Amino acid sequence: MPATPAPAAGWTFLTNHTHVLVCLDRNADITLREVAQQVGITERAVHAIVTALEEEGVLTRTREGQRNRYKLNRGYRLRHPLESHRRIGDLLDLVGKG
Repeated sequence: MPATPAPAAGWTFLTNHTHVLVCLDRNADITLREVAQQVGITERAVHAIVTALEEEGVLTRTREGQRNRYKLNRGYRLRHPLESHRRIGDLLDLVGKG
């Protein structure tokens, strides 16, 4: 999949964490390099985000051969008080699977 162009205004409404989750939700077998290209950040930044999300229980990573497979915990509640009544699955359903 080609790299996603950078937003014209230099910012977006969703965070890089959300963008990474969207990529993983769309393709559980995607490589971190591919995620980095789609999100527009470094592979190292994607690795840090995935590690943080895994430590928090938002996703699990399992090794299958030479690749990782990602499973999202769609029932995980969003952390900020303004949206804590919602779950990650709600957000991903809203953004859609493209």
